[in-house]
Amino acid sequence: MSIPRPPGPPGAWFEERFGVTPAVLHRVMEAALSRGGEDCDLYFEHAASTSVSLSDGKVNAAGTRVDLGMGVRVVVGDQVGFAFTEELTIAAMEAAARTAAEIAATGGTRPVASPVAVRVTDWSPVLEPWDKVDMATRVRMVRDWEQRAFARDPRVARVETYMADASKIVMIVRPDGRLIEDWRPMTQGHVRVTAGQGSVRESSGFNVAGRAGLEYYGAGRQDRLVDQAVDRTLFLLAAGKPPAGEMPVVLAAGPSAILLHEAIGHGMEADFNRKGTSIYASRMGDKIASDLVTIVDDGTIPGSRGAVNVDDEGNPGERTVLVDHGVLRTYMHDEISARFYGVKPTGSGRRQGFRYAPLPRMRATLMENGPHSPEEIISSVKRGIYCQTFANGQVQIGGGDFAFYMKTGFLIEDGKLTRPIKDVNVIGNGPQALERIDMVGDDLVIDEGGWTCGKDGQGVPVSQGMPTVRVGSLVVGGMG
Repeated sequence: MSIPRPPGPPGAWFEERFGVTPAVLHRVMEAALSRGGEDCDLYFEHAASTSVSLSDGKVNAAGTRVDLGMGVRVVVGDQVGFAFTEELTIAAMEAAARTAAEIAATGGTRPVASPVAVRVTDWSPVLEPWDKVDMATRVRMVRDWEQRAFARDPRVARVETYMADASKIVMIVRPDGRLIEDWRPMTQGHVRVTAGQGSVRESSGFNVAGRAGLEYYGAGRQDRLVDQAVDRTLFLLAAGKPPAGEMPVVLAAGPSAILLHEAIGHGMEADFNRKGTSIYASRMGDKIASDLVTIVDDGTIPGSRGAVNVDDEGNPGERTVLVDHGVLRTYMHDEISARFYGVKPTGSGRRQGFRYAPLPRMRATLMENGPHSPEEIISSVKRGIYCQTFANGQVQIGGGDFAFYMKTGFLIEDGKLTRPIKDVNVIGNGPQALERIDMVGDDLVIDEGGWTCGKDGQGVPVSQGMPTVRVGSLVVGGMG
């Protein structure tokens, strides 16, 4: 099951199906501001998803899920009152609004304007919508991925495949009269492979995700999905551990951006800085990296998993330059932090769904291209490691210290990639690592994986990317 793109004008979907008329919206908004809140928003969501997974030659799970509800947030200063309801009746919505209003006791009132639709730029074009795709087509695709993976190499012992698609319609209403409706598609495909050679057995996988329809799975992307899953697994069969110690680290274009996202990106979310818990809280306008480093958070990359037409407060998605040639220029702002800093929101207020209040969050966090070729960067390292993929990591936002688990890579010796390596801890400090970036490649890759960013118990879809980068020194945990 999938929700189609709404054919009617903004607001019609919830009005025609659930009776949420402009008069109802006005009434609920007045209830939210009945105790004098400074600001509020109503966030409606109707979502549906379909998934199918296969292992051991059989479809082991297939199903659909539908979700519906409304969340109401009332803001006083930097304090938030929030409540939600899964029933779109007037009584239930007014009750949620009055619960959220309990945060406010200012005694004043704010006028509520009549809702007027706001035009939204669509960064998620869909050519073959999922509501037109039957389950049999999905099953054929995951079965084909499995068979192709087995055919790649006799060492492949087990294959698991998974495919999901989802779409949601959200409607955001603000006291100033803005009514924003947004249709949000998503899909993800995943192949996981287990292979053996002698007594060695390894598992790995690859996944792709984007805001798109069936057209997303063109021949090239399906080939890459299967080939990368198999190749990464076979790579592990022959890989070992590198020597341990402090050394130069070259981060491969694309997947290595998980380190950029976690070790640096979170520290530039404005709520951490507003509360003084980020290492960057007092660094605005400072030089925090070399001239080679420009970092952006971009919600306008067509079809990317992190693309947002509007954020979950109703502000347009945009391209936000965080670090401009080494200088920290801005944070990622939601409405609350923007008011605190006296700036405009950056379209970064995001939430997992109607049961949650929005927070400043990343969308697609990228490091832009520099002047060096990947070959030039690798050849500059006498002894170090080349990191291709990461499995997970831990970051301490306040101090910026991180430890990441590199899944695959190579040893670099005398400027050449030599032995394959795996399962390595890379340890450092985010701001310090940023300062130590001394070469930036010209080969930016936006990773196509299905990344989900977690924060305060909420997960939101994100993208990330970077070119090949050299960090002058990080601690590598290897064989000692």
